[in-house]
Amino acid sequence: MSIKPEEITRVIKEQIEGFEPESAMKEVGYVLQVGDGIARLYGLQNVLAGEMLKFPHGVYGIALNLERENVGCVLLGEDYLIREGDQVQRTNRIMEVPVGDALVGRVVNALGQPIDGKGPIRTHGSRPVEVVAPGVVERQPVREPMQTGLKAVDAMIPIGRGQRELIVGDRQTGKTAIAIDAIIHQKNEPNRPICIYVAVGQKQSTVAQVVQKLTHFGAMEYTIVVSASASESAPLQFLAPYAGCAMGEEFMWAGKHVLCVYDDLSKHAAAYRQLSLLLRRPPGREAYPGDVFYLHSRLLERACKLSDKNKGGSLTALPIIETQAGDVSSYIPTNVISITDGQIYLESGLFHSGVRPAVNVGLSVSRVGGNAQVKAVKQVAGKLRLELAQYNELAAFAQFGSDLDKASQAQLVRGQRLVEVLKQPQYQPLSMPHQVLVIFSAVNGFVDDIPLSAVRRFEEELYAFMDKHHAGLMADIKQKKIIDDSLNRRLTDAVARFKEQFELLNQKSKI
Repeated sequence: MSIKPEEITRVIKEQIEGFEPESAMKEVGYVLQVGDGIARLYGLQNVLAGEMLKFPHGVYGIALNLERENVGCVLLGEDYLIREGDQVQRTNRIMEVPVGDALVGRVVNALGQPIDGKGPIRTHGSRPVEVVAPGVVERQPVREPMQTGLKAVDAMIPIGRGQRELIVGDRQTGKTAIAIDAIIHQKNEPNRPICIYVAVGQKQSTVAQVVQKLTHFGAMEYTIVVSASASESAPLQFLAPYAGCAMGEEFMWAGKHVLCVYDDLSKHAAAYRQLSLLLRRPPGREAYPGDVFYLHSRLLERACKLSDKNKGGSLTALPIIETQAGDVSSYIPTNVISITDGQIYLESGLFHSGVRPAVNVGLSVSRVGGNAQVKAVKQVAGKLRLELAQYNELAAFAQFGSDLDKASQAQLVRGQRLVEVLKQPQYQPLSMPHQVLVIFSAVNGFVDDIPLSAVRRFEEELYAFMDKHHAGLMADIKQKKIIDDSLNRRLTDAVARFKEQFELLNQKSKI
């Protein structure tokens, strides 16, 4: 038979009432129960929700449940160090993490402590992990592009600085790959953002691989990695995304740009469910507590583009959600879809058929990014989404083996080439002029009569040809960011000239 916390409360209350003055009782509490990373405390009448509490042996906790008889607290350390009857002290500080430039280039845990073996981090300030998101008056519309270097994303699902774009799909479909490529691409972007990669519930080996790749491509010099791996307790996994966001907000309010990746919020929700059930909160739909929507909305609402009066900084959020068997309509995915400004949906069928990134054009959407899209990309990619959608519909129809008219056959050929052109190897993000160049070639029919197996080679040789013989044209595209009539003519002539050379070389190689 288990003893209820209320009964223990009554006994301890009787024991300490004669010994402790009332003021001390309010600032010092006692552990009633401890286990599974949760402690129940008595005696902290004035404690604040979300306040840091100090336990013996240097363990800290956060007060989450403020009940009539006791306080439910989650422990940010080993619970076996804590015993029933131990004293707990208030810190009078809401949970906060260190922030500042010293964190850039480092790997830290959810408390902002270094875990990369490179020594201590000397920061000069801290921020609360939970703050109210900036209001409408403090923001401005999303108008500045946040290029990812991925043709399929920048052309059809553009992201703006300050936007929240969900990356959703089954496991092993390349969700993290898109986020890492986006971080690597920022290296050559003007007004380069600080990138924050938050790993929640990942294997430590996976996080180490990500850090190794970012270091290899020189991206760690502007990136902070916050890791709450699968081996760490649920409270730290719950805290990590908020800690990463707080670190990013420090740069945002200083007028800088930030890109924050939360990988992934499915595991974040599972950690919160674990905490909530241990704190005896009533479970609701699919055993998640009723406020699991609020868990993610109060995190993602903090992503924004600040007004010029507030120095014009921005925080762009790329949350990642894992689906089961492609079910986008389950509880957590629908929650986050309704919070974000669009989603990039990755399909396992496309991934396994060799289309990478495996973006499903029909289900992916950007509700804001069109306003922030680079004009040159918008001009050349205008027809791209429509042509791909028509191709997918026609390809499904053509499977039945019916005879197609010439127009439909041409559409199939064009669609196959477009799909091939949008394929992109991992860790090879493209600059904006290169994206404009290859999409312009594909949409204007320059690739239609190239054999499907040669499209990749055509693309690579086109980049080399243009960089060598038409560097001025590429520089003009980069500078103007818009395709006027003059640029259109020069681009058409240059691509046509390259195509002649490519076909001549192909004929010679066949001979």
